Amino acid sequence: MCRKHTGHYEAGTDVPRSAVTVAGEDKLTWFQSSENVRRGFCSVCGSSLFFDPPALDWIGIMMGAFDTPTNTKLAYHIFVADKGDYYDITDGLPQNLQ
Repeated sequence: MCRKHTGHYEAGTDVPRSAVTVAGEDKLTWFQSSENVRRGFCSVCGSSLFFDPPALDWIGIMMGAFDTPTNTKLAYHIFVADKGDYYDITDGLPQNLQ
């Protein structure tokens, strides 16, 4: 689903809801992508911003939403069984099939 949503792989980080503040919230649009998850988009440019499972205490934020250096490093890959066949993951990080 993430590959279909973004057109490629997705880079995101999960953040406690209490730590998130959104500037320009009036430009945020939500789409209910499944029974348990909604996705947040910029209503001006269409950029993907959030993966939000409302029943949980965290929200996923797309790394491309940050303007400044984040000093964040990848920890692992998920859903690699569903990745595109046009690239390989060779960085040595753990790979979870689902």
